[in-house]
Amino acid sequence: MAQPNLTRGPRAARGGWLRLNQRQSEGLFGYILLAPIVVCLATLVVYPFFFAIYISFTNRMIGGQAEYIGLGNYLYLMRQPDFVASVRNTVVLVFFVQLIKLVLGLGIATLLNQPIRFRQFWRGLILLPWAMPAFVAFITWKLLLVPQGGAFNFILIELGLVNTHVEFLSSKALAMPSVITASVWRGFPFWVISFLAAMQTVPKELYEAAVLDGANAWARFRNVTLPSIRHIVLVVILVSTIWTTNSFEAVFLMTGGGPSNATLTFPVLAYYSLQSLQIGEAAAVSVALLPVFAVLALIIAVLLQREN
Repeated sequence: MAQPNLTRGPRAARGGWLRLNQRQSEGLFGYILLAPIVVCLATLVVYPFFFAIYISFTNRMIGGQAEYIGLGNYLYLMRQPDFVASVRNTVVLVFFVQLIKLVLGLGIATLLNQPIRFRQFWRGLILLPWAMPAFVAFITWKLLLVPQGGAFNFILIELGLVNTHVEFLSSKALAMPSVITASVWRGFPFWVISFLAAMQTVPKELYEAAVLDGANAWARFRNVTLPSIRHIVLVVILVSTIWTTNSFEAVFLMTGGGPSNATLTFPVLAYYSLQSLQIGEAAAVSVALLPVFAVLALIIAVLLQREN
């Protein structure tokens, strides 16, 4: 008669303990690998973020001590014409830049997704504005728009469309459209490439079925393409809105916020506050945008959740 294996219980228990100990070791090793990233994020992102919020509630100046004043900076800013103008200009800039980028991005991405000649060449060419450094791009646009020697004024005069030089950057009516144009030119390739990458993931069978159902090009775009890339569109809108709102180079290099605060935005106003050594006021200008970004991110997150 076979003898019972008396060592099976202790061995099984010992094997289970070894497996448990191995899992704990792997988990500890994973935390060790994550530790440098956590430290970097805490040092470079989390601490400056909350420190800026704290500074916004003080009257601290460069080289001075911080004194807590509560909402004093925010109440002061709301009474300033510069702050009111920056709110209005930022909303106008972000709205029109995002709207034009959305239309251009969808249109050009749809075109580049078709079997046209030299398609790869056009796809590479479209990246040039995005690849150019922002400083170089906006300085170039400023040189193109200046009254004396600017290419746009030269073309308009040669064509007989105007009789004198046009003050694109010195006119309150034309300064903001000029900044919007330059910002769109600099940023729309990101939208095109993002939408194009999303369109290439749409199954071709959906388009073939739509063609069999008699759908024309617009119907296929509305009923197949847009629903399939909707989540990418929402994410790109969120990211680009944050970038445009925080954009400093376009306004500062082209107009400096003028003329008469016609193009003054939040980042430029914060810069001028820092020039006056008012760190608390500058921090308040920056922190004032947080609720806007939080609401926008919440809206996008809800829409994405519904999509899922």
